[in-house]
Amino acid sequence: MAPEKKRKRPQEASTHKLKPTPKPAPESSNKRLKGSDSKPAAAPAVSSAPSALKSSRDEEAAFPRGGASVLTPLEYKEVANEAMKDALFESGGAAVSAKGNDAAKSKKKPRHTDKRKGKKGVGTKEKRETGPRVEGLSYKRLVPGTMVLGCVERINSTDIALSLPNNLTGFIPITQISEKVTKRIEAMLEDSDDSKDEEEGDKPEADEDAEEDAEKPESDDVQLDSMFKIGQYLRAYILHAKEEVAVKGPQGEKSASRTRKRIELSLEPKLANTGIAVSDLAVGITVQASVVSVEDHGLVMDMGIGEDLKGFLSSNELGSFKLEDIKEGQVLLCTVTGLSSNGKIVKLSADLEQKFSKKGKLAGGKASWWLTQANSIGAFLPGTGVEVLVTEVGKQGGVVGTIMGMLDAVADFFHVAGWDEKELEEKVKIGSKIKARITTLFPNTEAKKVVFSILPHVLSLTPASETHPLTALPIATIVDQAKIIGVEPAVGLFVDVGVPGIPGFVHISRISSDEKVENLEKTTGPYKIGATHPARILGFNPMDGLLVLSMEKRVLEQPYLRIDDIKIGEVIKGKIEKILGRGGIVINVADGINGVVEEDHLSDVKLKNPEKKFRVGMEVRARVLATSPERRKLRLTLKKTLVNSDLPIIASYNVEPGTQSVGTLVNILPTGAVVKFYAGVTAFLPVSEMSEAYIQNPAEHFRVGQSVNVNVLTVDAEEKKMRVSCKDPGAFGEDQKNALADLKFGQIVSGKISEKSNDDLIVELEGVGASGLKGVIMMGQLTDGSREKNMNTLRKFRAGQTLNDLVVMDKHERRRMIHLSMKPSLVAAAKDNTLIHSFEQIHEGAIVKGYIKSTADIGAFVSFAGGIVGLALRNALPLEKQPLPGFGYLKHQSVTGRVIAMDMEEQKFLLSLKPINESQATLAVGKSKVAAREAVNAIDGVSTSVDDYQPGKITKAKIISVQTTQINVQLADNVQGRIDVSQIFNSWSDIKDKKSPLSGLKLKKGAIMDVKVIGLHDARNHRFLAISHRTSSNKTPIFELTAKPSAIVPGALCETLTLDKVAIGSSWLAFVNNIADDCMWVNISPDIRGRIRLLDITDDVSQLKDVEKHFPIGSALRCTVVNADAEKGKLDLSAKGSSVQKLDFDGLSKGMVVPGRVTKVLDRQVLVQLSDAVVGVINLIDIADDFTEAKVSNFQKNDVVRVCVIDVDKSSKRVSLSTRPSKVLDSKLPIKDAEVTAIRDVQDRELRRGFVKNVSDKGLFVSLGANVTAWVKVSDLADTFLKDWKSKFQVDQVVEGRIVAVDYPLGHIQMSLRPSAISGKIPEKQSGLGDFTKGQIVTGKIKKVAEYGVFVSIDGSNVSGLCHKSQIADRQVEDISKLYAEGDPVKAKILSIDMEKRRISFGLKASYFKDDDFDSEDGGMELDEEEGAEDEDDSDDESTGGIDLSHVKDIEMDEDEDEDEDDESDVQMEDAPVLGGEGLSAGGFDWTANNIFEKRECDEESDSDEEDKKKRRKRRSEIKKDLTGDMISREPQSVTDFERLVLGDPNDSKLWIQFMAFQLQLGEVEKAREIAERAIKTILQKEDAERRNVWVALLNMENAYGDDETLDATLKRAVQYNDAQDIHERMTSIFIQSGKTEKADDLFKTMVKKFSQVPKVWANYADFLLSNGNRVAARELLKRAMQALPREQHRDLIIRFASMEFRTGDPERGRTLFENLIGAYNKRMDIWNVFIDMEMKHGGENNANGVRTLYKRAVADEKCTPKQAAALFKKWKELEEKLGNEKGVQDVVVRAKAYVAAKKGGAAAAAEDEE
Repeated sequence: MAPEKKRKRPQEASTHKLKPTPKPAPESSNKRLKGSDSKPAAAPAVSSAPSALKSSRDEEAAFPRGGASVLTPLEYKEVANEAMKDALFESGGAAVSAKGNDAAKSKKKPRHTDKRKGKKGVGTKEKRETGPRVEGLSYKRLVPGTMVLGCVERINSTDIALSLPNNLTGFIPITQISEKVTKRIEAMLEDSDDSKDEEEGDKPEADEDAEEDAEKPESDDVQLDSMFKIGQYLRAYILHAKEEVAVKGPQGEKSASRTRKRIELSLEPKLANTGIAVSDLAVGITVQASVVSVEDHGLVMDMGIGEDLKGFLSSNELGSFKLEDIKEGQVLLCTVTGLSSNGKIVKLSADLEQKFSKKGKLAGGKASWWLTQANSIGAFLPGTGVEVLVTEVGKQGGVVGTIMGMLDAVADFFHVAGWDEKELEEKVKIGSKIKARITTLFPNTEAKKVVFSILPHVLSLTPASETHPLTALPIATIVDQAKIIGVEPAVGLFVDVGVPGIPGFVHISRISSDEKVENLEKTTGPYKIGATHPARILGFNPMDGLLVLSMEKRVLEQPYLRIDDIKIGEVIKGKIEKILGRGGIVINVADGINGVVEEDHLSDVKLKNPEKKFRVGMEVRARVLATSPERRKLRLTLKKTLVNSDLPIIASYNVEPGTQSVGTLVNILPTGAVVKFYAGVTAFLPVSEMSEAYIQNPAEHFRVGQSVNVNVLTVDAEEKKMRVSCKDPGAFGEDQKNALADLKFGQIVSGKISEKSNDDLIVELEGVGASGLKGVIMMGQLTDGSREKNMNTLRKFRAGQTLNDLVVMDKHERRRMIHLSMKPSLVAAAKDNTLIHSFEQIHEGAIVKGYIKSTADIGAFVSFAGGIVGLALRNALPLEKQPLPGFGYLKHQSVTGRVIAMDMEEQKFLLSLKPINESQATLAVGKSKVAAREAVNAIDGVSTSVDDYQPGKITKAKIISVQTTQINVQLADNVQGRIDVSQIFNSWSDIKDKKSPLSGLKLKKGAIMDVKVIGLHDARNHRFLAISHRTSSNKTPIFELTAKPSAIVPGALCETLTLDKVAIGSSWLAFVNNIADDCMWVNISPDIRGRIRLLDITDDVSQLKDVEKHFPIGSALRCTVVNADAEKGKLDLSAKGSSVQKLDFDGLSKGMVVPGRVTKVLDRQVLVQLSDAVVGVINLIDIADDFTEAKVSNFQKNDVVRVCVIDVDKSSKRVSLSTRPSKVLDSKLPIKDAEVTAIRDVQDRELRRGFVKNVSDKGLFVSLGANVTAWVKVSDLADTFLKDWKSKFQVDQVVEGRIVAVDYPLGHIQMSLRPSAISGKIPEKQSGLGDFTKGQIVTGKIKKVAEYGVFVSIDGSNVSGLCHKSQIADRQVEDISKLYAEGDPVKAKILSIDMEKRRISFGLKASYFKDDDFDSEDGGMELDEEEGAEDEDDSDDESTGGIDLSHVKDIEMDEDEDEDEDDESDVQMEDAPVLGGEGLSAGGFDWTANNIFEKRECDEESDSDEEDKKKRRKRRSEIKKDLTGDMISREPQSVTDFERLVLGDPNDSKLWIQFMAFQLQLGEVEKAREIAERAIKTILQKEDAERRNVWVALLNMENAYGDDETLDATLKRAVQYNDAQDIHERMTSIFIQSGKTEKADDLFKTMVKKFSQVPKVWANYADFLLSNGNRVAARELLKRAMQALPREQHRDLIIRFASMEFRTGDPERGRTLFENLIGAYNKRMDIWNVFIDMEMKHGGENNANGVRTLYKRAVADEKCTPKQAAALFKKWKELEEKLGNEKGVQDVVVRAKAYVAAKKGGAAAAAEDEE
């Protein structure tokens, strides 16, 4: 098959010598598979002669594969065997010739040969013995490495049961599915193994299997039932068929071990695809693949074949699976449908299911391939569909054939329906080709052979039956008449159980339990064909398509076959099998079924010695408490109260109240007890329900484990809550039921408090016709007042206290619960018969009283008696409540409303809770208006009735009390009135005390004063009613009065002030009524309330910091009307002393100082509201005159601050503000950092401070002013080399530098942060390449680590060069990164210098420095030298008694500290655009087109790290020089200039971005988008970085100028065309830099889900959260990250989080994390190194002692090697020198010498011991 010409279908194969005639189409053989009566088409005469088919059994095996042939079958066989040997078995040991094979096989005697002599169509005995042996699966034949096709039978929490051929079942552990799944769960499994032996010590042997599943932790992340389906076909690799199980003694000790049969399988692709090579992959071959990742259009699959080979499964090829349901790590059996052009991607299909047509033809989707060509026999694995050439039929009851004429294949009687030989021979003809599917491949067999199946459901990979057979015949069902339809001697019986198409199978060992049946006969004996016997269903094997049965008598009589058959609450019998040491016993219920009785359930009383009462073998009666079939657990009880109880069983929460049952107390609490019933159902037994008598301490009367009779009081099935009672249910008899039924809604009752809780009262009703009725009063139903008043009222009540005037609001007869209310408003309504309790009472316009049930967005729901509920929509609520959360209502708050609409059919109605107009109001039950009443003891001595107090009447009133906003008076004993504070003073001058006007009048209680009646007051709603009102909605009217001197003059007009009479600009006297966060509410009359914005209260901003103190409730203000809207009822006022000036964009000007209210505090900005229409921004640079004091954390929301307007942009409606003291207070105040408004304010060579705006690859961008930015080159950051310089700078960090260049026309500023530039001192001249010579020894640092070597930078110079991999060490180095990391100090030898090419080469081998090693015999340690290459071996030094530490370099990690810091620097992502100035900067790019002509200086190093980068830079510079031509001397002034530039270098992203910026400066956003699209299409595909730059610029632009929709669309496209993770990170950086932290947070949340396996993503998110002060979320993120990432990455992840805590979080928490790491990874000295560095950098000031302590602990660690100790001592010494502590330096040297001496002594002692 190896030659290419033989890889065609058999019909198409042809050679020069052999041209077989095409055989009939495959459909004919498929018909025979279904047993169709139609016959195959006649073959040509040459091949159809019987003599040619049956002349020799040798010839049968070589029947030609394509129809007739001019060769005889024997000749064809010989040719095929020779070709097979040449192509596949060139090694010689894999196969033998046909003749030799036959001879070898003839020596083996087939089983039961004598039984098959008379078979029709079978030749002589000698012929039957030739050829491969037919055999199926069995435990004996199963060896590790066997591969089988199976069908998923059951899915458990921790494993999968896979049905295998020949009635076998294997188990796939959760750890053998795929590598992805294993990595996700191994961390959780690791911690649960330690205590397993102790917990299982006393468990019964028979219950071990059940306990195993229970002890394994279940992972929320790995849900097997969501990854696999019942009936799914999979290929499995057999790990083992037997396992050793420890047998434990009575006390849990290990006494012995036994072997049990358990087939353990693996689905991992690398095992399931064993034998498949990359060259074997062809269309039709089946492979098992696991999901690596889920993409938009399909799945990336891992097949375990080759390192770089991946599979792709399209979403259209998923078959019965859905893309959204696929999980990573999920395993699917697929077929290969093609390969990509480069051979690295294999196209797969999981659409395997096929169906038989009516003609018997197999038809399927795109995946219905049958393997027609193969390069080797490795392609024939289980699950593969093939064509088999039949050579024998009926051999050992099966079929024998060959595949492609070279591979032997057999099928046993199970998989050819061999129990009916006639039917089999009709279906399968010798010499025909049949469709088959391979089911088994045995490993390491001499003669290669596969087992196949022709069962229809296996061929089509579909279920054996449309409906599961166990649905019709469940397990344990007894079939009385099972008819035998087939007999296989020495194997078993096939029976008909009445399920069409599904026969049953009885194994020979399960035929009889009385005698052993060794052989079976088809025609004689009790088990002949046609005989019937009773049988019991044991299960169903979906792979064989057979029901499994047993005819054994003991099985037929057995009560239970499995735990599923046992019902909860059932009383069963069993024998005690074992007595556990912990107090429980094990009871054997049936064969293989054991139950456990816990100690608390052995008896109704506590047994001191249970072993004396119970003995092994004793028969007992028990009741089932709970079952767990999945865990194979059974819990029983022996309590007589439970076993002998006839009460109902409570096994769920679906139980009716009043049900009586027996439960067990499992917990005693001070407030009650927890009662446990069956199946884990629990209920709460309150202490009040434990007994009719009073119980103070339940523990004195009850004990845990006690059985109690209870009855259910209430149950909530959804919440799984239940309340029960021990009280006699008979106490609630017919009398109580009748009394409860007679109780009416709205009825007034009384009762005695029987129970009190924090939220309610339980009251036993009195005088209702029967005792025992109880009601509940919720705390909110006690009063009409506030929550505080309700709480105070509740505290006053005591148990036993009698309560009167209780109104029945609702009742639940089934729950026997009555809801009562004490609200005075409801009680009064009930007494007046106006309380709503039915829908018939309601009519439009009715005034109703109720209480708030709940609130929603649409409005408030108001509840009444009898469960009647009405809705008050938002617009029907009082205006002042509409904007409030929950509309300002509390649950159970009393309200009065008016019915405004009704729906009689739906019985719904709408309410209005606005103040009620009496002209529209009628009483709920049709009562007339309140009748006139007598005025008792009128104060004026004249009035006799309420009607006498007409509007405008001047009368006398007696002061009852003086409040802050009103005076309460009495007109008569039964007539009340109030005088609002606005109705007392005529003018501002009359008010003596402005903060407390009424207290300044010195009014006394009981004083008589003159008043005038002006209207009525609604006390319930605190609203003023018009003069036309004669009575309020209250029972007793309260009159609104005035005491103004001008009003009480006889003849004065009594005109009510309305809002339409209030003119804009008019002045009024107002009084504070309420204070909110952003405004103040004032009254200018009892009926008119206005709003004063916080900023309009006063001109003195200092008073606004505490408004309540300076303007308390009731204080007086002089106000001016700003706005009045009578229709909407809105009035805006201002109390400023100066003239009211409307603050809008037209009224604002630069230099204005105005007050503002802080509305939002962002990361780098503060938003301040100046007026309703104007909101300004305070940038970080404009906060303070000293940048070190500029912090946005100094501002809080709603703070009032004085700000200075520094810029107004009317077109974009943006206002820039400043809070610099020099701007808002006094311009003469000292200014440390002067304001920079334009580039002209910056002078060359001056010192300036600014905020770091952006950290990019080009350097730093420092903000000097709002629109002025300076650039600091990388080379100008420091005088010396900075390792990982990006980590030294953070956005918004304050830096100081000197201006080194200012280009005013171009608007460019260059700045230097070099200390020498700041101080003016000239640094020492650095050495050049000519200063060094070949062979010189130098010190330096590792600049970069590459695969081919390391780049070394010489100290004190700008010279760097390469040390090749071969020059690093004297021995071969495999992984350089494990030896060196960037920044490591080294000692190097110069090997060569090439002055022409400006190159230098180094060597780091230890042998180069042998002559330079210092002598360590004096016991000293030299710490001043730079450490270089690694020690080769310490043995030479140790032999002399010394320890050489001279060559020890800094501590190195597998993933070292430097790499950690590099990773952490990833948090500083690409920057977002910043608007203003000369243009935009984004992602490190300057958007201004002018910048392309600026000379690029690059003086960082003389030699490049990588040659390709050097060439790229050189090529680009040359191109720009050549193409700009005459434009060098001028700027691009037009689109044409830019077009010329991009035409010359179309792949330069910088030119395109500057072109975009040019268009944006012109306001052409759409054109800028078009340019970006052109750039993306124009730049070559290979220039990934350049294309990505354009995408980043486009994202910046959409963020600044687009909307959310365009930004989202652009982001989705960018992710499709670039690296998804990289684009997401850049987008988060854009959001962060533009102040959109909420969007950044949302995007981070998406990233940690999408890239959950990337540690950097988690670290970046955490840094973002910590930088924004969200420490709690960042710490929660660490927990999530540890769950998502593999365990091996946890250490580095925790190090990152700990380092971030030091930098931006809580250093103390960082210390805690490092301490935990040191304890967990005690062998990792690298953690010490990182810990010390973090403590030194971020541990805080004066933390030197803490660092010294860490150094002492680190060098004292027993895991610290001499090499690591040298590095630690060196860094310690450098620290002391930096601190200037000479004593500390000496202490370090002394400690180092002591360390060396100790090591010498240890080495010497070891040498003496050896001698």
